[in-house]
Amino acid sequence: MTKPLRYQDAGVDIGTWNSVKGSIGEIVASTYNERVLGRFGQFGGMFDIANLSEHEHPVLVSSTDSVGTKVMIAFETGNHTMVGQDIVNHCVNDILVMGARPLFFLDYIGIYKLLPEVAKEIVGGLALACRRNGCVLIGGETAEMPDLYKKDEYDLVGTIVGLVDNNRVIDGSSVVEGDVLIGLASSGLHTNGYSLARKIVKEIGGKNYGDRFEEAGRTFGEVLQEPHRSYLPVHEIMQRSLIKGCVHVTGGGFQDNINRVLPAQCDAVVELNTWEPPPIFTWLQQTGSVERDEMYHTFNMGIGMVLVVARENAEQIIADPLLQPFTPCRIGRVTTGTGKVTLE
Repeated sequence: MTKPLRYQDAGVDIGTWNSVKGSIGEIVASTYNERVLGRFGQFGGMFDIANLSEHEHPVLVSSTDSVGTKVMIAFETGNHTMVGQDIVNHCVNDILVMGARPLFFLDYIGIYKLLPEVAKEIVGGLALACRRNGCVLIGGETAEMPDLYKKDEYDLVGTIVGLVDNNRVIDGSSVVEGDVLIGLASSGLHTNGYSLARKIVKEIGGKNYGDRFEEAGRTFGEVLQEPHRSYLPVHEIMQRSLIKGCVHVTGGGFQDNINRVLPAQCDAVVELNTWEPPPIFTWLQQTGSVERDEMYHTFNMGIGMVLVVARENAEQIIADPLLQPFTPCRIGRVTTGTGKVTLE
């Protein structure tokens, strides 16, 4: 008699998820606040929005992104705690630039085969970043798909929802000639440019992630897996109406991100001699023989966020205690033009 076919025979083990659901539920619940209704494990997450009535014109801001090929370094190093922090902080920054603070976050993990220890590391990183950003990890989905992913591989995607009052939305519409660009230091590559970075490190440089990168005093894996930084403290400065435009330097680098907050009649000039990129960027450029403009079009080069402010407010903002952990510095200016970004 033929043995009955089961889902597990196709490579999907529901029992594994059920065995880790309890411990993961505790991790997720550690991010909950008084606005979360219901409990972990329901079909949907519920968030009480009655508090939005305190805003004159509340606007929800949402964003979705993935960690990208940075996860492939996690596969090789076996360190999965960073990727959860990466995706939360990345999404927090994406809505922050519009003036929004985060409310709740949802994750999606598509994976070859669910390993309890890997799942706990990923969710642990998600929860840690959510707690630090005052954000609820309200829901998620884990899909085991051995036919789609290679052995030991996964993808991590996140969606965030935040809130801003309509009269405090930051969109760059008030930017004018003479305004100043202030750069906030990144913690490393963040979550962009990893396809090129991995190619340079492994194929051209002949390095392993466990090899020591002397300039940083750490291994290549540790440097490349440094979590994406959250710039949420900037939100408090936004409440003082001092920031005209805000840019998250992600895919597309300086040229394809700063222009997103420029009015049609303005250009931005980035003055490259105003800061020194961290050693990993110099190493990547020299080892890979990458042209200057390509580096600034692919990587953040040590600047993860750019603030556009009035010239008369620039020094006050640079000296603000809230920004000191990000080593703020003047990195450029706004000129008349046609919405382009130039490197000088």
